[in-house]
This record gives sequence, structure tokens and C-alpha cells, in this order.
Amino acid sequence: MSPEFRQAVEKLQSKFELLRGAAPYVAGGSLPKEGVYLFCENGEPLYVGRSDNIPQRRRQHTQRGSRPNQAAFASLLARAETKRPVDYRKGARERLLADDFFMGSFSEAKKRIAKMEFRAVAESDPFKQALLEIYCAITLKTPFNDFRNR
Repeated sequence: MSPEFRQAVEKLQSKFELLRGAAPYVAGGSLPKEGVYLFCENGEPLYVGRSDNIPQRRRQHTQRGSRPNQAAFASLLARAETKRPVDYRKGARERLLADDFFMGSFSEAKKRIAKMEFRAVAESDPFKQALLEIYCAITLKTPFNDFRNR
């Protein structure tokens, strides 16, 4: 293992602990600009993400006007609710937007996410962000993270 990679990996646990120990975000509070974030519901970790603009990313997950490609977590919740599989075929986005049942569930999912606990930890390095996101998803067993490449 390269020394650079080993050094990055060795710091994952401490960043993970900072994320888990962070106070939940409250409206008007501050968030780090870039890093890794976590959504929990009733104390259960559900989804981990990373962003170079965490405040904006949180809004995208919850805003009424956000589209399914902007609110990935809400899309995943709505897919689970409606039993709609992930589809990467041509025209899939248009079919999803035209699916009233899915879009209703998607809208409700964004409202649900807005009520969830939200925590974030700063990390500016994009490689360390990616490693930390994966580490947190594996460690927390977040059910809505999916790293498959389809």
C-alpha cells in the first residue's frame, strides 16, 4: 500500500467520529462548505453523501423544485416506495418525470428528508471525501447508498 493512501485511510476513523458526533443541523445554523454529510431518521443512519457545497446539496435533497437527478436520496426513497428499479436506458429520466405515482412519492420523500437529522464534517480533498463517504456507508450500513456502476 502506498504511504499516501495509508495516510489517507488512517484518518478515516477520526473523521467518521467527527461526523457521528456532530450536532444535527438546525435551520439558520452553519455547515461546512465541503465535505461529507449524513442523513439519519430516528437515530438510524440512512444515507451518506459528499459535496463541494454542502449547504446547497442539502437544499437540493429537500427543495420542492428539485428534480430526481438533483435529489438522489429522495429518488432512492421514492424508488423503494414505488418499487421502481433504477433505469439507465435512453429516455429513463423522461419516463420517470412522467410517472405520476413516482413523482408523488418523490415529493413526499423530499418532505421526509427535510425532517431528518443532518450532520456534516469538513473535508476539502476530493479523494479523501470519496474515501470517507465509502467508509461511512460501509461502517454505518446505510441502506440507501449504492455504489454499483450500472
